Amino acid sequence: MSEIITIDQEGRLDKILAESLPASRNQVEKLIEEGLVAVNGKVVTKRAFHLQSGDEVRYQLKEPSERDVGEVDFDLQILYEDEEMMVINKPSGLVVHPAPSVKGATLVDWLKTKGVSLSTLSGEERHGIVHRIDKETTGALVIAKTNQAHQNLSAQLQDKSMGRYYLALIDHPLKENAIVHKPIGRSPSNRLKMDVVAGGREAKTSFAKIAEGIGNIELIAAKLYTGRTHQIRVHLGTLGRHILGDHLYGFKSKKDTIARVYLHAYQLYLAHPKSGEKMQFVAPLFDDMSGFIIQNFDREEISKKIDPKSLYRYFDF
Repeated sequence: MSEIITIDQEGRLDKILAESLPASRNQVEKLIEEGLVAVNGKVVTKRAFHLQSGDEVRYQLKEPSERDVGEVDFDLQILYEDEEMMVINKPSGLVVHPAPSVKGATLVDWLKTKGVSLSTLSGEERHGIVHRIDKETTGALVIAKTNQAHQNLSAQLQDKSMGRYYLALIDHPLKENAIVHKPIGRSPSNRLKMDVVAGGREAKTSFAKIAEGIGNIELIAAKLYTGRTHQIRVHLGTLGRHILGDHLYGFKSKKDTIARVYLHAYQLYLAHPKSGEKMQFVAPLFDDMSGFIIQNFDREEISKKIDPKSLYRYFDF
């Protein structure tokens, strides 16, 4: 399968393609090196090839390779599906896409098993994946079925017209609503963690208080303005707060009775990639997090406070 774009500026082939496609610079470089990119009908394998305005670039997207992951023995809740996209409620513990360190079945493997048509713009291992959710995090995630849908949804991520509101349970109440705008990069002391580091990538998160529960815990909402790995968890740490179950980032529990990170992508809003219709999707809380809230908060109060129709109002600060 190949696509054609006409260039409207001068510059390096790899740089312009990375800006034109919802794919990373590394993914674009692989396409070029493997002879899958042609300029004006001639295959080009040099990343630094200089494009002129008006050049026609044809790029061929690789078909997904087969991975031996054994039986995909789980199913997922589909919140919405049509010919352009799918929205699912991702459970904790599920990795979104394959990687060399991932041995088990991923979300992408599940999609392939179900025969779901997927876009191919994000590279061979990330078919259909417009945005990620951390392995431990649950909630709403959108999947693109066509390249056109992928391009449109990725553009919405960039211009912030697509977004998510998260719910999290934390170990101590916030002093006040807060906006954290600090750069994030790999932790120099622990390669498993991210941290606020000089020279890191720009990251911005808003945190809003919702309700306090038994034992000094609090339910909060979070809104991302950027999408860095572990962003909510890292930025909460700068406020001296930790998500329940998040032992990697400093949550301490004497009994260790919380098995996973209580962070959930609760509400997703976007414009339909084909019709432009404004849409929103609510991902129900999973039983463990929902049960914990029922036991430790006023259930009726929480139901009113996390009404999707009014959740955005917490961020008017």
